[in-house]
Amino acid sequence: MELQGQPHALRFQVLGPVQAWRGEQHLSLGSPQQQAVLVALLLSHGRPVTTQDLVDGLWGDRPPPQAVAALRTYVSRLRALIEPNREMRAPAELLVSVSDGYALRIPPESLDLSVFEREFTHAATAKSDGDFRKTHRLLASALALWSGRPLAGIPGPYAEAHRLRLAERQIAAGEERCSAALEIGLHSETVAELSSLAAEHPLRERLRELLMLALYRGGRQAEALGVYSDTRKLLIEELGVEPGAGLATMHSRILAADPSLMPSPTAVKVADPEELATFVPPAQLPADVSDFSGRVELVSELRDVLRSGSGQAVVVTSLAGIGGVGKTTLAVHLAHSVRSEFPDGQLYVDLRGPSASPADPAVVLGDFLYALGAPETPDALEQRAALYRSLLADRRMLILLDNAKDARQLQPLIPGVSGSTVLITSRSRLAELPGAHLVDVEELTPEEALALFSAIVGEQRVAAEPAAALAVVKACGFLPLAVRIAAARLASRPRWSVSDLARRLADQRRRLHELQLGNLAVETTIGLGYGQLRPEEARAFRLLSLVDSPDLPLEAVAALLDADEDEAEALAEALVEANMLECFTPGRYRYHDLLRLFAQRQNEKLKDTGEQQAALLRLLDCLLATMQNASRALEPDDVLPETLHQPVSSGLHMVDNAAAQAWLRSELTLVLSTIEAAVEEPLELLRPAVDLLTVLNSLVEDPTHGQRIRIALHKAAQPHADNPTLARVRLALGFLQHVAGEYHEAELSFRQSLELQGADDCTHLRANTANLLAVVLSLADRPAEALPFFEHARAISRSLGAPISEARLLGNIARAHLDLHQQDDAARSARAAVAAARASGNIPCLADTLYQLGVVLRSTGSPGEAAPHLREAHQLYQSEQRRIWEGYSLARLAPCLLADGQYAEAAEAADESLAIAQELDAAYCQGLANAALGEALLKLGQPARGLACLQEALAVFTRLGVPEVLPVQDLIEQQQHTEPAAPPAP
Repeated sequence: MELQGQPHALRFQVLGPVQAWRGEQHLSLGSPQQQAVLVALLLSHGRPVTTQDLVDGLWGDRPPPQAVAALRTYVSRLRALIEPNREMRAPAELLVSVSDGYALRIPPESLDLSVFEREFTHAATAKSDGDFRKTHRLLASALALWSGRPLAGIPGPYAEAHRLRLAERQIAAGEERCSAALEIGLHSETVAELSSLAAEHPLRERLRELLMLALYRGGRQAEALGVYSDTRKLLIEELGVEPGAGLATMHSRILAADPSLMPSPTAVKVADPEELATFVPPAQLPADVSDFSGRVELVSELRDVLRSGSGQAVVVTSLAGIGGVGKTTLAVHLAHSVRSEFPDGQLYVDLRGPSASPADPAVVLGDFLYALGAPETPDALEQRAALYRSLLADRRMLILLDNAKDARQLQPLIPGVSGSTVLITSRSRLAELPGAHLVDVEELTPEEALALFSAIVGEQRVAAEPAAALAVVKACGFLPLAVRIAAARLASRPRWSVSDLARRLADQRRRLHELQLGNLAVETTIGLGYGQLRPEEARAFRLLSLVDSPDLPLEAVAALLDADEDEAEALAEALVEANMLECFTPGRYRYHDLLRLFAQRQNEKLKDTGEQQAALLRLLDCLLATMQNASRALEPDDVLPETLHQPVSSGLHMVDNAAAQAWLRSELTLVLSTIEAAVEEPLELLRPAVDLLTVLNSLVEDPTHGQRIRIALHKAAQPHADNPTLARVRLALGFLQHVAGEYHEAELSFRQSLELQGADDCTHLRANTANLLAVVLSLADRPAEALPFFEHARAISRSLGAPISEARLLGNIARAHLDLHQQDDAARSARAAVAAARASGNIPCLADTLYQLGVVLRSTGSPGEAAPHLREAHQLYQSEQRRIWEGYSLARLAPCLLADGQYAEAAEAADESLAIAQELDAAYCQGLANAALGEALLKLGQPARGLACLQEALAVFTRLGVPEVLPVQDLIEQQQHTEPAAPPAP
């Protein structure tokens, strides 16, 4: 059995977030439900707890169907965690089974609650003996064990009941400590703590009574009487009652200036005279928040850092993060959790770094010297700093320097020798502070944010609407300040549902306005940081928000800021240092969601549309140039780049096909976001935006972004747009309609594009439009109409000297001949297409022509010859990461495998094709895959599933109006009129 004091002793914490350690190793306690079981056993102090009591305590009157089984699983996991070296089937020593239940047998000193109760009991004994100094010391030690809201985040009625009981014990201990402090003459020092406790528990009369006494003994009689007046008013308004006897008596005695209210000499001089003459440790920490939650691992790590001050240098830890991320809350919570490690006291100051008037270090040192008992305070900063270092030289103190501006402000406040520990919070990273342990405080995880939200709103309201609660904390960007404000607003409005709040926060234009309550406002907090930026940094902060992209590469930052990359990087890094921007990957920058909204609001307030449009135009130009470079790398003989407006920027150079593909995958969202930002702008921005859409459509075959592009295209079709721009809009829209299976709509868009281009145009744009029009006509079973457009497109490509385009068109012409039952012409054109593609060395073109040849050969009755071509096409599509065509090639390969009797292989290919088609929402591919899969399943003796796939295929083909309807219909009718065939012999 492991005991406290042994190297691997177990320790458990319940006076805050539930935690456990084995020696210095922090243990992961599993799910909240599993932790709830542990809590029930810990709080029973070794007494058995029945299975039924555990189930009731965890789930109340609504246990799940397998509650007992789940409970056994939790116990088994806890045993493995608590006794990891126990041999299999050996009896447990700590978490033991006892009749119909369990007991956890650990020494009392292993549980913080047991230690707290022991100290509380000893303090009561000391009080009865009249030793108020010992009482005060023991209660201070007991309260130092607390690290936040007891049993934070633990579900169930058992935990909730004990949470209330433990919170009451904490308040009672605080009252008793303050009472003891007053008995030993520490009335002035106790006023701040009593004021904080009374504000946190406004209806607790004993705290108000002690506060009145402390104020009176400090010569502040009017304030003491004011506390009574405020309390009486509050009690009448909230409860409809007058103050109790204790408070009323205190009021009367203060009015009468009762001499017995002052501490008697004997009461103050319980200790030796020498002890009374010693230094009284300052205790300046602000009150810890009662609902602190989350950051368990970070808190544990930082506690160890703060306790490690045994070397030659002072321990300095700096917490940095954006405004509202909870730096001060975390720092205060940490300071309280290690307060007992610093017996000589704790100093605190708000340095007001983000404000217009940061604290003067000389003034701060004056206050610190007074708190440290210095008889005189020198005038000069250097002399004050020297005296400060001297007074701290032989003391172990914790100094919390909140909201620091920079290292210059901090330097005089750092002690000179080891022993004391400094904890700093700042919006800047303070990398220039020598020897500091720098910690970036990030936003909460979704689970932590929900726990904080639940602690304020109430678990029942959150449990009733979990999806809405998640939407709220997500809209808050998981920022603690925003979550607190949102939760407080909801808590103060009992008629609001969580969904009501979620809907209000969903509107980005109003979100910052919604996230304010009284003096708390997210926008104000962010504004403090914004106000500290230099003009060029503030401009960069605004302009980078013009595009709603998840992040920005350095070249985009440079384009938006009209700077070279070195200058752009320096500005971006300055914003990172100020925690106004984030950099998680070198050379890529992003906003926190709420900071982006703030930056966009600053753009709206400035109304400098000229600067903003110029920034967008530079980014469009940079992206268009890079997209053209990518097009040349992917399609070396494609003349499309030459048909677009020529950009000023040279863009990023693409060394090869792989680099172009990688850039497209990485920056596709940025390109789309930039287009979305530009399409509603004047024609100067609209033209390059549409050009960007045109080349995007030619290179990206992933339709998952189709809806975003559609919306952008509809916005781009502005009345003031010229014909060339509208022609490109119609072409891009038609392409998306074609991919989605909307063939009639696609035909109209392509025809409109051709009309807008003009009949005499002989450009790649016209060739591409004519080709796509012919494709949708073919898919609509109108090959005779399609063939002339294919031939027209081929003629343009030949005249432009574009062999790759011509090879692709030969493949399409082969399909048209096939649909017209001109099989020899189809095979001849398809083979010519493959030959031309191989000669060009262009992999995407070769993949496409191989695919076409496979389709033609299978349709002309040669599935065995078709299969190798389709397999090669599929491999090339995989290497190029062209997902949609991976799906099509597999869908075409499956029937060839069926014809060869490879039923299982055919089913596997069709199933993989169907998964891709569903992922990309490609209707025609889904139909082909379902048709092949259904037929394969029939051959494999799975008629019910096979028939279901065929019916899915029929529904798709019918909706699309394609000729594949008839063969699928015939197969379904055959199946419905025949018995299912037996599966083939293994």
